[in-house]
Amino acid sequence: MRIAVAGGTGVVGRHVVWTVRGRGHDAVVLARSTGTDLHAGVGIDERLTGVEAVIDATSVQTVSARASVDFFRTVTQHLVTAGRRCGIRHHVAVSIIGAREAPFGYYAGKQAQEDLVLAQPNGTVVRAAQFHDFAQQVMARTRIGPVFAIPVMRSQPVATAEVAGLLVDVAEQAPQGDGPEIAGPQELRVADMARRVLQHEGSRARVIEVPFPGSFGRAMRDGTLVARPGTRLGRQTFDEWLGQQAR
Repeated sequence: MRIAVAGGTGVVGRHVVWTVRGRGHDAVVLARSTGTDLHAGVGIDERLTGVEAVIDATSVQTVSARASVDFFRTVTQHLVTAGRRCGIRHHVAVSIIGAREAPFGYYAGKQAQEDLVLAQPNGTVVRAAQFHDFAQQVMARTRIGPVFAIPVMRSQPVATAEVAGLLVDVAEQAPQGDGPEIAGPQELRVADMARRVLQHEGSRARVIEVPFPGSFGRAMRDGTLVARPGTRLGRQTFDEWLGQQAR
């Protein structure tokens, strides 16, 4: 089977490519390094020739709703349109658990992506919880001197390799529309994840929790972004993942 991986050089995309190839399929990477500009819509058709399924693992570094919506809407529309021209049988996109219920900031773009994919007869959306490195991403934006001001937030971090495995499982099957969801085996507070990161690094910096205002802050706290009934649970815990990271 020939499977194209949009964003195949990214954090999740790399694992998807490895999984595709590990199962004996032919992986086609869609990324600027392979001559494809997904946002500009350049070089997509050429790479999709003979492809049966597309897995969209693209991402963008932003917390701006406008920037996120622009990116995901544009990239998804280019992939959908090119896929239609090239006869793609199955279009699989990875989104985030709770993105539809809390379409704010980065999540607004994921909702826009979901809308476009679910409108296609060959589309499937797979939703995942935050990845294990999520706390570090938050920490990179919230440091104030020796203190990290972390939003009060519940999370259920999952291994990117396990998400990749599920994406390939789904791509091998018929389109499903709303597909399966996956989260990690444990629910944690993001502040506690940050404290464990600092302990692992031997840092004496402090973490304080700060309630995020508005509807998004409420979604962070009330369980909207963690596993619900029927969600598949991965195996790798946050501590197991952290123990594999260099100090």
